[in-house]
Amino acid sequence: MIDNFAGKTAVLTGAGSGFGLECARIGARLGMNLVLVDVQQDALDAAAAEMRAAGAEVLARRVDVSSAEQMEQLGAAVRERFGAPHLVFNNAGVGAGGLVWENSVKDWEWVLGVNLMGVVHGVRVFTPMMLEAAKQDPAWHGHIVNTASMAGLLAPPNMGIYNVSKHAVVSLSETLYQDLSLVTDQVSASVLCPYFVATGINDSHRNRPGALAGDKPTKSQLIGQAMIGKAVSSGKVTAAEVAQKVFDAVAAGQFYIYSHPRAIGSVQTRMEDILLARNPTDPFADKPELGAQLRAALRAQ
Repeated sequence: MIDNFAGKTAVLTGAGSGFGLECARIGARLGMNLVLVDVQQDALDAAAAEMRAAGAEVLARRVDVSSAEQMEQLGAAVRERFGAPHLVFNNAGVGAGGLVWENSVKDWEWVLGVNLMGVVHGVRVFTPMMLEAAKQDPAWHGHIVNTASMAGLLAPPNMGIYNVSKHAVVSLSETLYQDLSLVTDQVSASVLCPYFVATGINDSHRNRPGALAGDKPTKSQLIGQAMIGKAVSSGKVTAAEVAQKVFDAVAAGQFYIYSHPRAIGSVQTRMEDILLARNPTDPFADKPELGAQLRAALRAQ
């Protein structure tokens, strides 16, 4: 855990919007050095300008987090400018929906590339640097936060490709926490599992790679996009509030970070399904009208 953020370095992917941007704002207020990473140049430029105006030392890099080579180059640039980062927030992510058998290979490669491999590369590149810094200084502490989702603890229908990527991030993060505890008391990890929060993830298609740009979405993908968009835009919890929860969790050494603690009831139901070997509970049991709407829309294809 980190109890004093002033003068320490944070690497934030997906820093141009949503949780990444809000965490950067908190980091700037706390006097941190900021490494801002995003794939969208205009959003990155705006974030960098804002943080510099707030007095932060900033290294801004346009990076496709799914690229091992680009992430390794980022690691080298961070080491050269600031040394080992104290806080790494592997946050970049994209949203995608639709029936699982309708997602193309390109869809899978894009979503898993960003949501999962982006986190893998962040862990792979920065953890050794942090462990090295910890070994050299017994007072040094570092923390890695990976953004998953409540979709990493549940399996909502018509969102399979997203669910798969986020379940993998939860598993990776839990294993990272355990692996780190085997080798050090100075570096730890957390996983952020937000529910529906307005972050811009429902506009992920703006950053679809060229190979996918011309693909026409299927009806189920359009339905999924509309449902997620509606849920995200009507969310009552803000990205700024979630970002504060991230910093509070890092300071407290807390692993699981939730934006909507009341949503844990659905996770408990899923765990009971597993423990009792019963078939998965209807996710719309408490809102049957939503389930009826989705079934009707999909069966009308």
